[in-house]
Amino acid sequence: MMNEDSSSASGGGVKKFFQRLSQTYQSTLDRSTPHTRLRWVFAGFLLLLFVLRIFVYQGWYIVCYALGIYHLNLFIAFLTPKIDPEFDPYAQDDEDEGPNLPTRSNEEFRPFIRRLPEFKFWLSVTKSTAIGLICTFFDFFNVPVFWPILVMYFITLFCITMKRQIKHMIKYKYLPFTRNKPRYQRVNDPAPGSVGSAGAVPK
Repeated sequence: MMNEDSSSASGGGVKKFFQRLSQTYQSTLDRSTPHTRLRWVFAGFLLLLFVLRIFVYQGWYIVCYALGIYHLNLFIAFLTPKIDPEFDPYAQDDEDEGPNLPTRSNEEFRPFIRRLPEFKFWLSVTKSTAIGLICTFFDFFNVPVFWPILVMYFITLFCITMKRQIKHMIKYKYLPFTRNKPRYQRVNDPAPGSVGSAGAVPK
């Protein structure tokens, strides 16, 4: 009986520990949401550490290649609209005109909604870079490979993917960046007796 009580107490303690850890992690993410620059500086710092380990120790090229492919897929999802105009049932039938997406500043303001939001993009990049950095501490992931082939293949894949994405932007006439919504200053009514008000100009 005592053993069952002690085991249940220890199990409850472990559960509370992980719940508190999860709450702390989520709270940290929530506080970091408005600090976009600091978040990306941190992600860039992790990526720089990863690249330095690759160059210094001359290994883990497979890990580096896998991380690059994953980041490329995240970047493409970041540039792609949430609803693909090619499969949008509410898009216009005219293929030349494409869907109604904002292309000029004098049009009605319609924000660009991404398939992968900026915060999730940053979080995925940070997590994957941290995992890749951890993998560089284990020789099990250091598979011998001829790295120039991986570099050439990645460059080719990057060029083909970006070319297709740019063609998609041109075809459906959209930009993956949203400018701030224009703000209009309120024009105050002219004070009585001032120049420009009807019948108020002194003779």
